[in-house]
Amino acid sequence: MDNNNVQYYNLPPAKKKNRKPFFIFLGILLAVIILAGLLAFIGSDDRSMNSDHITILHIEGTIAADSADTLYTSTYNHEWTMQQLQEAIDNPASKGLILFVDSPGGSVYETDELYFKILEYKETGRPVYSAMGSMAASGGYYLSAPADKIFANRNCWTGSIGVTVGTFYDISALLDKYGVKTVTITSGANKAMGSSVEPMTAEQQAIFQSLVDEAYLQFVDIVAKGRGMTADRVKVLADGRIYTAQQAVENGLIDKIGTLEDAVAHMREAYHLEDCEENELIYEGEDLFGSLFAKFAAASGSGAGQGSDGDLAALVHLMEKQNEMPIMYMSEIVK
Repeated sequence: MDNNNVQYYNLPPAKKKNRKPFFIFLGILLAVIILAGLLAFIGSDDRSMNSDHITILHIEGTIAADSADTLYTSTYNHEWTMQQLQEAIDNPASKGLILFVDSPGGSVYETDELYFKILEYKETGRPVYSAMGSMAASGGYYLSAPADKIFANRNCWTGSIGVTVGTFYDISALLDKYGVKTVTITSGANKAMGSSVEPMTAEQQAIFQSLVDEAYLQFVDIVAKGRGMTADRVKVLADGRIYTAQQAVENGLIDKIGTLEDAVAHMREAYHLEDCEENELIYEGEDLFGSLFAKFAAASGSGAGQGSDGDLAALVHLMEKQNEMPIMYMSEIVK
């Protein structure tokens, strides 16, 4: 073998994996964990709970059994809100309650639960005010009705006194177009009423209307009691329409146009609470990691099903929505 023909090659050094992005992400995650711990520690300071104070409870977002936390925003949490009200009821240091309401309303059941809890606080003899933000409509007004005084921001929309069970879709003609046949097995003619695959009968429509009517009369009664009106007078106002703050003052649904700060100042003066602190309660979400991974899951799955379009996609979408038809104290118009 001729060594003169041997060739030598200098191989480039193996590339090292760039782990910098990973460590940056890890550092950010660690910082978020530490910050969350600090916030929890600060939030655990209950000095204002032990001294005389005015409880300011924020009720924001759609009132429902389940909250919808995300990484960047937090919405209404029913369990948390009920707990805060109960603690205020049980705490003699809470000398007054102000509800800051910024909500288009929500489900009948949860709204009524809150209403009774607010009444429970009021029955202790302590004052209850409502301070409305940008919107306190339907269920948001329902909660405010029993308050001793109702303030509303000058840009607030309120009212929308009424009930909805949503919109039913009859897609039977669309099924016929694609040759889709359905069979529903029920124990009675009205067991599957509201189904999207067959037309609603007059009897079924009357049944749904009776559910709405009963909840509506309950709403009317609550407004009449809270605002010192007759039921007939409330019914004139309660056709579901939205009112501006100025209109609501003029028709007696609220007392004053003003901010949360105005409501606090009024309660202090009216009930000699000048020396009381303010204990402001705002739901900020708790499940940080659940929110974080939910974000990633939503992002990774955002492209799924994009190949479906046209009539069939619309059909599937409507059928999915049809299964969720709760009766609501909910404004159809959201600011």
